[in-house]
Amino acid sequence: MTALLLAASYVLGATPTGYWVGRAFHGRDLRKEGSGNVGATNVFRVLGWRWAVPVLLVDVAKGWVPVALFPRLVPAAGLGWALAFGAAAILGHVFSFWVRFRGGKGVATGAGVFLGLAPWAVLGAFVLWCALTFVTGFVSVGSIGAAAALPWLVALTPHRGGAGLVAFAAALGGFVVWAHRANLRRLLRGEEHGFRRRGGAADARTSPDPRER
Repeated sequence: MTALLLAASYVLGATPTGYWVGRAFHGRDLRKEGSGNVGATNVFRVLGWRWAVPVLLVDVAKGWVPVALFPRLVPAAGLGWALAFGAAAILGHVFSFWVRFRGGKGVATGAGVFLGLAPWAVLGAFVLWCALTFVTGFVSVGSIGAAAALPWLVALTPHRGGAGLVAFAAALGGFVVWAHRANLRRLLRGEEHGFRRRGGAADARTSPDPRER
């Protein structure tokens, strides 16, 4: 049963929401536009906020469902299984088999995982993300800052777990920072995509930066 739920967590996480929205409603391949990423940030950048918001909500749900609901299907399942299901969903989101293992960066699905385990920490991370994103003008700065702060926020707020959850938060934070390594390089070069709007969608390049790959 647990093996099936782990597989289901991965498949759920691997659902390429942004890619399918771009293809089904606009006939556009997000892997070839903007940053080349299929997460909600690139949906906003290429298609605008009206499409990015539902994609974001679904991507968050992909992390919440495995940790909040799947453990109920396993007798006496503890925090360990919830973390395993959550980790599988995050890996699915980042390495989706639907799009040749090039998915999102794990931020939204990771937030969904911790929404089910440490909601107050997620609230704090969201506030920090908003502040950093709107002050600096870069979504990547907000995501990196929120990911780095997550283990501290988990440790300082009520949550469903002890040191194990804090360690998982630290691992996830490190993974998200690693997933943004191309963004960090662009920030250092002054070439990162800004949080700007043009014609109803975010300012975007017509083709992805090959360094994103």
